[in-house]
Amino acid sequence: MVSIGVLGYGVVGSGVVELIQRNIGNLPSKIGDDLSVQKILVRNMGKYKENQNLLTDKFEELLNEDIQIIVEVMGGLNPAYHYVKKALEMKKHVVTANKDLIAAYGDELSGIAENNGVTLAYEASVGGGIPILRPIGESLAANEISQIVAILNGTTNFILTKMYEENRSYEDALKEAQALGFAEANPESDVMGYDAARKLAILSAIAYNRKIDWQEIPTEGICQLDKEDMDYARKQGCTIKLLAMSHMTDKGLYGAVRPVLVPSGGSLGKIENEFNGIFIKGDAVGEMMFTGKGAGKLPTASAVLGDIVHIIQNNKKEKKACTREKISVTGLWDMPGNWFLRIQTSERYKMMAVLGQLFQTCNIFAEEEKERGEVAVVVEVKNEEELNEKIEYLQSKLGIMNVKKIMKLGEKA
Repeated sequence: MVSIGVLGYGVVGSGVVELIQRNIGNLPSKIGDDLSVQKILVRNMGKYKENQNLLTDKFEELLNEDIQIIVEVMGGLNPAYHYVKKALEMKKHVVTANKDLIAAYGDELSGIAENNGVTLAYEASVGGGIPILRPIGESLAANEISQIVAILNGTTNFILTKMYEENRSYEDALKEAQALGFAEANPESDVMGYDAARKLAILSAIAYNRKIDWQEIPTEGICQLDKEDMDYARKQGCTIKLLAMSHMTDKGLYGAVRPVLVPSGGSLGKIENEFNGIFIKGDAVGEMMFTGKGAGKLPTASAVLGDIVHIIQNNKKEKKACTREKISVTGLWDMPGNWFLRIQTSERYKMMAVLGQLFQTCNIFAEEEKERGEVAVVVEVKNEEELNEKIEYLQSKLGIMNVKKIMKLGEKA
């Protein structure tokens, strides 16, 4: 019998318990052992009606010798960090869905797990129900991963889908996401891109075998996007997605979270609502795409249970964690490409003339855009640094009130 202790009994925690209890008769034949939830740590024992005999508000009760695996689904850093650290020091395996915890303390906690001969597993911390970390760390171990391009946040993808498909404003789409439970009352971590940046740091650490500080990843959210951006996207046969991207460069690691124009009929463009999609490029396997629900009660619980099963079947330490050499992050796109610009200016015709001189490839949108007091254009540059230099030149020479720039990916995206 393998006994489980669960920290937290919210959406994911209740999902984990539900999945284990639902599959109690099938698990022994699949994993070779019985599985049982022995204790569930909660703050308020009077809040819950089901599984009252399993509830406790004392963390110490989960550290007894009968519990072999601790599942942390509390979220946040405190007290989750202290509980996980203590459990690992007590030689308990730990499974967590907490991307904040792994992004901030993954290196330290992995070292503690390794020193104590136990496993720290966190498949559910990145893609919800999508199995991605173990495939990268184990199944693709013979590959040199060269690129990650991913939709890693279901909340923002839901909002952008509503804005694009239903011509909704950002504010209206956010309210619907909150009403449906896809967005928190305070959605800052999602809509500002912080959630995706944490997940990208975890993915990239495993893919490139480096330690990455998520706070060094340049991050741009979706709050500034409007209906007009979606109109321009449609005219280009594109939609807009919040992408988390990384690849190795001669200067270190390129990493960024930003809105990007992608072909509406492409593999990333067709990922809608709360779904996630993760594109991986390896030298042996080529291009691969992982898709599925990136959040939710049972999808995330499924990934947690998958980690539990993996620990039981292997009963050995894993080395997919972040005990690696740190690498610096640059957020400037270093490859040739197209960029969409919306330039607010009182001198439209002068601006169009200068743009034609400044950029070798310059496709300006039709005259009907003039009532917006802006020039909308797609330009081609060798890298983002060159683009920034030319934008600075425009700002110094002409009456520009604001410049919005959005990267545009090609047909393979």
